Amino acid sequence: MPSFDEVLKEAGEFGRFQKRVFFLLCQTGITFSFLFASIVFLGQAPDNYWCRIPGAAELSERCGWTLEEERNFTVLPLHLGNRSSSGECERLDIVWDTSISCASPLSHYGNLSARNLLLATCHDNWVYKQPHSSITSEYNLVCGNAWMLDLSQAILNLGFLAGAFTLGYAADRYGRICIYLLSCLGVGICGMIVAFASNFTVFLIFRFLQGVFGKGTWMTCYVIVTEIVGSDQRIIGIVIQIFFTLGIMILPGIAYLVPTWQGIQLAISLPNFLFLLYYWVVPESPRWLLTRRKGEKALEIMHNIAKHNGKYLSPHYSEITVSNEEVSNPSFLDLVRTPRMRRNTLILMYAWFTSALIYQGLVMRLGIVGGNLYLDFFISGAVELPAAFLILVTIDRIGRRLPFGISNIVAGIACLITAFLPEDIPWLKTTVATLGRLGITMAFEIVYLVNIELYPTTLRNFGVSLCSSLCDLGGIIAPFLLFRLAAIWLELPLIIFSILAVVCGLLVLLLPETKGISLPETVEDVEQLS
Repeated sequence: MPSFDEVLKEAGEFGRFQKRVFFLLCQTGITFSFLFASIVFLGQAPDNYWCRIPGAAELSERCGWTLEEERNFTVLPLHLGNRSSSGECERLDIVWDTSISCASPLSHYGNLSARNLLLATCHDNWVYKQPHSSITSEYNLVCGNAWMLDLSQAILNLGFLAGAFTLGYAADRYGRICIYLLSCLGVGICGMIVAFASNFTVFLIFRFLQGVFGKGTWMTCYVIVTEIVGSDQRIIGIVIQIFFTLGIMILPGIAYLVPTWQGIQLAISLPNFLFLLYYWVVPESPRWLLTRRKGEKALEIMHNIAKHNGKYLSPHYSEITVSNEEVSNPSFLDLVRTPRMRRNTLILMYAWFTSALIYQGLVMRLGIVGGNLYLDFFISGAVELPAAFLILVTIDRIGRRLPFGISNIVAGIACLITAFLPEDIPWLKTTVATLGRLGITMAFEIVYLVNIELYPTTLRNFGVSLCSSLCDLGGIIAPFLLFRLAAIWLELPLIIFSILAVVCGLLVLLLPETKGISLPETVEDVEQLS
């Protein structure tokens, strides 16, 4: 009986059928990037807001004040009496009632000079000129509540982490396309509920669930694409990363055109429902079917692939070799039970963690401070495009391992140099930091491909999901590590990043080279990789 790779070669390793499926599934990279980075626009800080004095709403309605007139009566005395207070997080410690004059409401309280000005901390009575422009103004995530905005992104990353474990396991047990479609439906429904959340608690719950399902769409689409092409075409997994970057570049355009956060949330969530149409055009992974001893169904799909590719399978291809490895539900022990599987798993987990931590840390450090947020965000995404093209040029010529190691080491050295460059040459500091970001972006994109190529079919989705869960952990830790260490010394985070990256670069050189080899079907195949 022929092996799966022999049948695939006969049916076409990257013909018209695979190209169509590849293009369709690549769109998932765009929608996932929307979810990943949307907090930048959903949580924009309001331009103009202040703390309302108790009773001011009723008085303003009775007196017919505009918002600007109410703001002048509320904030102007703070500027005159206490120049350090802007009126955003503090208010005058007074209460306006019906006895207050509309013409001069503050005269009732005597001389509010700097010496006798009493202030109270604002808790929940803010006024915004654009109350529905972002979740910050919608749920009062300002002043003492500002940390809740960071919490919303941490909750999303926790959702990614949970999705990596639960849906990664489910995709290996119940099938790739089934879990992909379920995840797309979940992202769309949860995204709609987030847009109309009545309070911040509901927002967080369904943002977490959106993270769970979002991770399911991203990981399963990546695995499906890799499993239906030949070994020489698996670098197309890198092209999916380009679609992620395109999503990063498209997102500011959506945010610019849509004035409210609810509109932005719906615009980035609703496209996921279109992916449900893939039920009729994207088949189950035949590799996965073989591991579940469904050879007839796998062969039927291979005949369909051959037909669309203009090829014809030989009549003696009546069945395909089915893996002799006992099919069982995957577990973490399967990833560390044998020596080379254990080494690969531990190194890949560290590589995922390091890539995410340094990538997000460098993005936050480079800033996009001031200026035009939409234009700056677009440019920051465009910086990542050369990384994918460099990988496509090098990875099939010199292999996976060397670019993987060098990109990490270059990122580490760039971080170290940036830390000690003087502040009076900002252009050089920014250039070297950008080189570090380019290096870690390359490492981030290569780890996807290498991770898939180093696990057998029976454990591939679970292994990729488990290892990539360390990426989500790195994303949760990154802002806290960056800002805590920067408080001690501004460049200290870069020193930590450089150490982590160089160590990662050396460790990945211990992984086996996978250029040009067939995807391993069993754990035994992985143990034989050198």
